[in-house]
Amino acid sequence: METACISPLRLPTKEIQSSMRADSLKEDQTLPGQGGRVLSSSTTLGNQGTNVRPQSAVAIGSPVFRDRGNSFSEDERRPHSQQSDPADHWQMSPKVQLSPVQPMGPLPALDRSFVSATLRSANRINKDCLDYGLPKRESLGKRLHRNLSDSRLLESMGSDSASVTSLRSNYSVLSPIRHQDVRNRSFLEGSLLGSGALLGADELDRYFPERRVGVYIATWNMQGEKELPANLEDLLLPTDSEFTQDFYVIGVQEGCPDRREWEIRLQETLGPYYVMLYAASHGVLYLSVFARRDLIWFCSEVEHATVTTRIISQIKTKGAVGITFTFFGTSFLFITSHFTSGDSKVYERVLDYNKIVEALALPKGLPDTNPYRSTSSDVTTRFDQVFWFGDFNFRLSKDRAEVENAMTRTVGRDMSPLVEHDQLSKEMKDGSIFKGFHEAPIHFFPTYKFDIGCDIYDTTSKQRTPSYTDRILFRSRQADDIKAIMYTSCSGIKTSDHRPVIGVFQVKLRPGRDNIPLGAGQFDRSLYLEGIRRRITRELKRKEAMKNQSNSTICSIS
Repeated sequence: METACISPLRLPTKEIQSSMRADSLKEDQTLPGQGGRVLSSSTTLGNQGTNVRPQSAVAIGSPVFRDRGNSFSEDERRPHSQQSDPADHWQMSPKVQLSPVQPMGPLPALDRSFVSATLRSANRINKDCLDYGLPKRESLGKRLHRNLSDSRLLESMGSDSASVTSLRSNYSVLSPIRHQDVRNRSFLEGSLLGSGALLGADELDRYFPERRVGVYIATWNMQGEKELPANLEDLLLPTDSEFTQDFYVIGVQEGCPDRREWEIRLQETLGPYYVMLYAASHGVLYLSVFARRDLIWFCSEVEHATVTTRIISQIKTKGAVGITFTFFGTSFLFITSHFTSGDSKVYERVLDYNKIVEALALPKGLPDTNPYRSTSSDVTTRFDQVFWFGDFNFRLSKDRAEVENAMTRTVGRDMSPLVEHDQLSKEMKDGSIFKGFHEAPIHFFPTYKFDIGCDIYDTTSKQRTPSYTDRILFRSRQADDIKAIMYTSCSGIKTSDHRPVIGVFQVKLRPGRDNIPLGAGQFDRSLYLEGIRRRITRELKRKEAMKNQSNSTICSIS
C-alpha cells in the first residue's frame, strides 16, 4: 500500500508575492456605503441591509493582507458580530470641513457683457477691441456646423471627412461653395424655374429659410424744420423691438432744406450694417431705401418716378415719389405722398390719389413679374408687394370737443371710437380710394396737430381737430403675403407738428430668374463712409465726455 506524501506548504517567492498582490488588488474592490469593506469582484450583493461576505478570502499571513489591513479602521478589524452598523457610523461621523478652492492662476476674461445687481458686478465687452484668439478646433467645427445657414450641404458632405475638414479649416461661418458651382455657375442665365440662379430657390432658401423678409416703414411730415432731431434712434430703432429689419424705407413730407444731411443722419443711425440702396426726391418729398449690406447683391436695378398733384407743377409740395426694385423674384413698390390739406377737402384728396396711380410711370425697364394681373390704369397692380405711406391729410369728421372726449374714453389701446369717424377709413370702405389696400389696426392716438416740443394738441386760434393724417397702407398680389408686426407712432420726436408713424412687416418672397438687370451691389458709398465717420466721431466724443466727467468727480484733500 502506497502512502501519499503531502509536501509542506511553501511560501511564494517575492516575484510571486508581488504578482499575487497585484492580482488581488485588481480583483477586489471597495464598495462605497459599506463601511469601506473590501469585496471581491465576484461578490453578489443583496439588499443594503444584508451583510456582505467575500466568497474568497486572502490568507491572513500574506503580505497582501498586511498591506490592506493597515488601511482598515479599528471598527473593521473587530469580529463581524461586534462591528457597528455602517449607517450609525455614517451619522455619528463629524461634519467634514473642506478647505476653500484656490484658483491656480488669474481667472480667464469673460467673453460676454452682463450686469447683475445680486452679484454686485458687471462686465462689458467692446467687441471692436477683442483679441480674436482662435478656439479649439473641435469647438470651432461645432460652431461652424451650427451657424452655417445651409446646413443641408454639410449633412450631404458628412460622409466625406476630407471635405468637411477642408471646409472647417476656412474659419468662416459663410455658406460653403463647391468647386463645381464656381466652375459651372455664371449667374447670368437662370433656368425656367430659377434653380441654380443667383436669384433662384437655392439662394433664397439659404438666406431666408422661411421665405419672408422684414421691412421697416417710417413716414414723417417734418414741417420743413431746418434743425433735425438730436437723436433719430427713436424713429429707426424703437426700444419695443429687439431686432432690426432687412429693409428700412423712410418717407418724408415737407422735408428739411438739406436733403443730403438728412440722409447722412439716417446712415449714421443705422450704422455699418446697412447701406443706402437708393434715394429719390420730388421737391420737399424725400424717399430713402436702406438695405442690409449683404443683401444688395440680390436686388435688381432701382427705378423711381414722381408725380405732381399741384395745378402749378413748379410748386412741388404736394404729390408723390415712388421707388421700385425686384428682390429675388418679388417686385416691390414704395410710394410716399402728400395729399391736399383741409378738413373738408375729401374729394380733392381722392383726385390726388387717382392722378398718382394713373401717372406714376413705373416700371420702366424692369420686367413685370405677373403681367396678366396688371392694368395700365393703376400702377399698384404691376407689382407683387406695394407700400403706400405719407401725409394723406384725411381728418376725423367730428369737432374737437367730441374727439377729445372720445380719446378720454378709450380703454387700453382700443381706438375704435376715434377710427369710426376717420375720413380715410370711410372712403376705403366705399371703394373710392386705395382699392385693394389694407391697414393694420390703429392702436395709437392721432398724430396731428401738436404744439412743437410737447404732447399738447393745437392750442393756436385755429384749434385744429386731432386727426390720423399720417398712415401706412399695403397691398399684395397674393393674399396674406404681407403680415403686419407693428404699427404705431413715434412720440419721442417732437420737432414737428406731426408725429412720425412706423410699421414693421413680414413680406413673402419668391425665387426669381436672372433675366433682370441686376444692381450688382450698387449703393451710395460716399454716404456710407460719411455716416460711419460721424458715428465714430460721436462715440469718441461721448467717451471723452464721460472720462472728463469721471475725473471731475475726484477730489483730493491735501
